[in-house]
Amino acid sequence: MTAARWSMAAGGSAGETARRAREYALELSRRAGAAYAAAGRYAAAAAAERAVAAVLIALTGAGWRLLVDRRWPGTASANVDMILVGPGGVYVIDVKRWRDAPSAADGHLLAGTERRDAEIGKLLAQAAAVERAVGTLGISPVAVRPIMIFTGHRIDSALGRVRLLDEGTIVRTLVAEPRRFMPAMVRAVATCLEEEFPAYDVPALDDTRPASPGPAAPLFEVDDVVAAAVRGALAEPIETWMTFLHPEQAALTRRHWNGPARVRGPAGTGKTVVGLHRAAHLAARGADRLLFLTFSSSLPRVQGRLFARMAPAEAARVEFANLHAWALRFLRARGVPVRLDPRRAADAYARAWRMAGQDSVLSELEANPSYWREEIDQVVKGRGLATLGAYRTVERHGRRTPLQLVHREAAWLLYEEYELLRADAGVHDYSDVLLAALAELRARPERYAAVIVDEVQDLTLTGVRIAHALAGDGPDGLLLIGDGQQSVYPGGFRLADAGVDVRGRGAVLRTNYRNAARIMEAAFAVVSGDPFDDLEEASADGRRDVEPTHHGGIVLTEVAPDAATHDAWLVRAVREHAPDPGGAAVLCRTRRECDYYARLLTRAGVRVTRLEQYDGHPGPEVKMGTYVRAKGLEFKYVFLPRLDLAVAEPEGGPSAEERGALRRRQVFVGMTRARDLLWQGTVAP
Repeated sequence: MTAARWSMAAGGSAGETARRAREYALELSRRAGAAYAAAGRYAAAAAAERAVAAVLIALTGAGWRLLVDRRWPGTASANVDMILVGPGGVYVIDVKRWRDAPSAADGHLLAGTERRDAEIGKLLAQAAAVERAVGTLGISPVAVRPIMIFTGHRIDSALGRVRLLDEGTIVRTLVAEPRRFMPAMVRAVATCLEEEFPAYDVPALDDTRPASPGPAAPLFEVDDVVAAAVRGALAEPIETWMTFLHPEQAALTRRHWNGPARVRGPAGTGKTVVGLHRAAHLAARGADRLLFLTFSSSLPRVQGRLFARMAPAEAARVEFANLHAWALRFLRARGVPVRLDPRRAADAYARAWRMAGQDSVLSELEANPSYWREEIDQVVKGRGLATLGAYRTVERHGRRTPLQLVHREAAWLLYEEYELLRADAGVHDYSDVLLAALAELRARPERYAAVIVDEVQDLTLTGVRIAHALAGDGPDGLLLIGDGQQSVYPGGFRLADAGVDVRGRGAVLRTNYRNAARIMEAAFAVVSGDPFDDLEEASADGRRDVEPTHHGGIVLTEVAPDAATHDAWLVRAVREHAPDPGGAAVLCRTRRECDYYARLLTRAGVRVTRLEQYDGHPGPEVKMGTYVRAKGLEFKYVFLPRLDLAVAEPEGGPSAEERGALRRRQVFVGMTRARDLLWQGTVAP
């Protein structure tokens, strides 16, 4: 069908209504004035829709689908002007031709000086109906965008999630949107909407299929469309894949919870992606102050950039922050003095250990002073314990080395000595920052519309209490995302200890969308025998019920005769097995190892960027960082040099089992960052 004919068809029902209104006016002359006025409005609407359709029709030649004048399900006679489906998503379009200039001011839609807020409410209701319809395909609410187009006036503005545009700006706005749909998904979504929103008297603008008698065969299989969408996403840069939402995850982004909630599941099940789309969903519906918290210092930068590309209209409403950085900004804004100095705090602890630890019963149980520093940070200060009596009886979740009463008393003396020396130095440690922020919040509360905590298992109990204080117990306020098996720091807690009740408000993801099957199997083999704490309960071992979606994958393990050969093999492996270097990462145990391998690869002509500088922007460089720094990220290809050192059993002692399990969890995190290929380098003993 020609473009001219389609332009004539657009606004079909509005034009027909105009004709009938005129006929009625002739029959009832005493009501002519009112009838002609109504007819004029309908005629103007029809003309406006045809004008906009003439502009949008150019997109249909590039794979877009345009549906015009569709019935609104659940209403007697209301219609949706247009629904446009393309690479950028689904656009619910309301066309207006007003005499007075439209504008947005103080949260209101105006025609001249007259408020027209009801028009916004109607369009949002139509968008909600479209969201429900495409939900069967797993489409995220982020992909459904309501747009009001005005003819005869110039405007480019927004009211909440509704864009206000004119016919001159609509096309360039749409083509600039980030790509969300592959061609197969565009076709499937448009077909779904054709069925859910039937036409009044015109078909879809690019549907040239002839009618066929008898029952229609299914136009698509949902599973086939989803598989096609996955294949398309896999072909994209890894940064695009990191925001890909599988249909099974989509429902969680829209779910209403009447209090704090939790999303959990094994590695690779898309928990962070759900959190990002959930934030976009809440922001698009009016929540104008959201906080997306995590423990990692570099992850918020990556998440913020990914979110801005995924949901640019909502980016300004969501704050991405590392917990400690947020607490420091909060305290300084409140005028609370804080002097964070980790180096001088470490010096104070070293002196405290020499004075009160190394010759005590603590060194008999565990001679490494870092274990007892962790005890102070994670258990004593991490749980906000104020007295020895409280420490004597507290359950040390995640700290599996049992302590007798004599050890707890000695550890408390070490803690008190450290606190005296730290205070004398006039400095604070990271735990002090969180404790001060929590105290300030309790004294003078502050609230966000919603708080989403990613990798919650890496926070201390004090950190969870801060998030709870910021969100409260209201509907859709606090969402905790995490998995205890991926905890890369010692220690733990129970949500009940923080006063957070998520009973009946949770979801468990069990499908691995990231790791190819062989990679997933190799990773779980490392931790299958290790118990772990998962915030609400303890697991007896590391075996998990998880289903892979990507079968196959490559796991390469090379055992070199010496370190020099191992290093040469690493360089060769990166060159041979990472055709897209920007999607590759070399992950190590420590920063020192990162420094070493960064120099090695750079000398070999391989461009490298450290994860500390990575911000989620696609680039040609191989990423370099520790297992811990890679938390929350994923890569097509992951290379783990000197894995033999990473999984080596710690030296003997009562805490060896606990420290060994922590090492294996960290290795597990590194392994599960890989999507398609995992290379493991070792040196023969």
